Amino acid sequence: MTALVQVEDLIKRYEMRETDVLKGISFSVEEGEFVAIMGPSGSGKSTLLHLIGGLDRATQGRVYLQGRSHDDLSDKDLSSLRRREIGFVFQFFNLIPVLTAGENAAMPLILDGVSRAAALHRAEEALVEVGLAHRLNHRPSELSGGERQRVAIARAIVAHPKLILADEPTGALDTRTGDEIVGLLQKAAGAHRHTVLMVTHDPRIAARAQRILYLRDGRITEDNQVGSSGQTTDGIANRFRG
Repeated sequence: MTALVQVEDLIKRYEMRETDVLKGISFSVEEGEFVAIMGPSGSGKSTLLHLIGGLDRATQGRVYLQGRSHDDLSDKDLSSLRRREIGFVFQFFNLIPVLTAGENAAMPLILDGVSRAAALHRAEEALVEVGLAHRLNHRPSELSGGERQRVAIARAIVAHPKLILADEPTGALDTRTGDEIVGLLQKAAGAHRHTVLMVTHDPRIAARAQRILYLRDGRITEDNQVGSSGQTTDGIANRFRG
């Protein structure tokens, strides 16, 4: 069976840096997996997520989504792929301040040409999924941090994408709210078969995933199933620090 995400010998180099940010990374992710990516600051975690999401192009190597390489797509087709097949959740929400929760959640559909009425209807369904239907007409300034992140998750799932990419989705939240947010991502992976790749610094949050990739200096140093030897929260923290 073809993996949903396939990364092959991925290298990313920026002109201003003396070394490569990513140094030949390879791995695959199956449909419905919930994978956490951990590593020290500067290890390449967010860069890796951006390349998988088609927000940037690799210097060398390939990213495949459902067997299609990003390199085989024009910029226009890659943009369409992002809207339809990939949902993004960011640490600081990236909501549009002047739009309501419903309008923010509907935005990927509206940008893809879906009628406003149909997009808002599907956005309301997505907000129901994340427990926020009662805040449909509220703007981001009227929402708590946890509620804003729920809107961001609704926006990520509204187009029923194959892949959700979450970059430190609990980093700006308190512990209880962070637990609720990662629970929604678990639900997306388990109940709805979304594949989730999540960058996190928090070993306790990473332990909620099925699998953890450890990055250091632009390379994957470990690729472990959660629950295998040493994969307690303390074990995860020790690997992260080590």
